Amino acid sequence: MDNILVIGAAGQIGSELVVELRKQYGSEHVFATDIKLAPPDVIEGGPFQVLDVMDDKQLIHFIIRHKITQIYHLAAVLSGNAEKLPTQAWNINMDSLMNILEVAKMVEEVKKVFWPSSIAVFGPTTPRTNTPQLAVMEPVTVYGISKLAGERWCDYYFNKYGVDVRSIRYPGLISYKTEAGGGTTDYAVEIYYEAIRNGSYECFLTGNTSLPMLFMPDAIQATIQLMEAERSKLSIHSAYNLGGMSITPDQVYREILKEIPGFTISYNPDFRQAIADTWPESVDDSLAREDWGFKQHYDLEKMTGIMLKEIRNKLN
Repeated sequence: MDNILVIGAAGQIGSELVVELRKQYGSEHVFATDIKLAPPDVIEGGPFQVLDVMDDKQLIHFIIRHKITQIYHLAAVLSGNAEKLPTQAWNINMDSLMNILEVAKMVEEVKKVFWPSSIAVFGPTTPRTNTPQLAVMEPVTVYGISKLAGERWCDYYFNKYGVDVRSIRYPGLISYKTEAGGGTTDYAVEIYYEAIRNGSYECFLTGNTSLPMLFMPDAIQATIQLMEAERSKLSIHSAYNLGGMSITPDQVYREILKEIPGFTISYNPDFRQAIADTWPESVDDSLAREDWGFKQHYDLEKMTGIMLKEIRNKLN
């Protein structure tokens, strides 16, 4: 039986991934960790411990003691926040990944590693429509630079040491369970909360800014599906493109308007607009579909209904 370590279990992806992994592998086999306390369902649903991934000695001790066979390393400083503290963000994002890769290389019991990349690896010189898996990548943000460097290190450790590390270039992720955490695509979470709380929203991107997005249940399923795929079927060992639905703030607004007729929106672009302008409008994820069967189940209409219903329940 696999024993799974999730690092960053209090975050947007980790808090939902832990719950799903425990359903599939059993609560006692999924160890959730973070440098801060996680949501109650994560803490109460199975083993949880405060753990700093930057502390390599504590990390390796934990992995050996609990006989960890799979690691999901999700801790990172996201795009918007990284621009405020560039050198600190670089150190956290890169040093933590290197600690994980070194542990996976040294500890024989660790069979697989998952580390998330992002569409932030692309830049203004990348084709923005249907961005291919292999393309020019010249990111202009600290977050994107660290993700691109991380992809190359993952590929290197696979080829040099045989570390089975797997990764996805996530698009923007939308979830009702965890509120926005400092990313450039966070408007797509904030807008739903503000629609219910205040009936209005001031968006930090322009109304026609198109970016690829994915509803969290699709992202969680894709992540686990990639980790469960046979190694021989995987042709990419840096990070797989993952698309989803390409949507604009105006399209999200109009979809919410169908359920909340009085909802209003205004636009006041900030520094994140310049970041979004360098990212793809749509992504070619055909290799993910071919290699390990990725399939998107939620569109904007279906997602909006769920988001509004679940956020109302949460806020009440």
